[in-house]
Amino acid sequence: MTSTPSLLAGIGQSMKHLSERQRVIAENIANGETPGFKARTVEAPDFSSLVDVYGSIGGKPRISRPQVHLSGGMAALGARAPQAGSGVTLESEISETKPDGNNVTLEDQLLKMGEVQSNFAAMTNLYRKQIGLLKTAIGRG
Repeated sequence: MTSTPSLLAGIGQSMKHLSERQRVIAENIANGETPGFKARTVEAPDFSSLVDVYGSIGGKPRISRPQVHLSGGMAALGARAPQAGSGVTLESEISETKPDGNNVTLEDQLLKMGEVQSNFAAMTNLYRKQIGLLKTAIGRG
């Protein structure tokens, strides 16, 4: 068991994910006029490790990320195995592709940037409230 409460660990993991997502969106915007560039996104983090063991069935977390294994048929159709650890993948929800092959749409990227900003503000507020509760619990609030 770690000394960091799981809620604070989850908030920290979420903020790191949002930071990485913001970096990838900025790269997409920077390459908006690069011929052949494909927009990228960041996979959502796996929070299954934060599930309380006491609340789970049989001592195992009830939540987990599905594992996709690349079969021979999938590879024959052109599928590629996900890169371990990077979490950055090609964007699947594309609204348009330009004649030069670039599929970055500035409007879509700005909407995603706004979503990242609001989620980061929510995580910051949750973090502040949790720290305030911890300070109150130890008599320093």
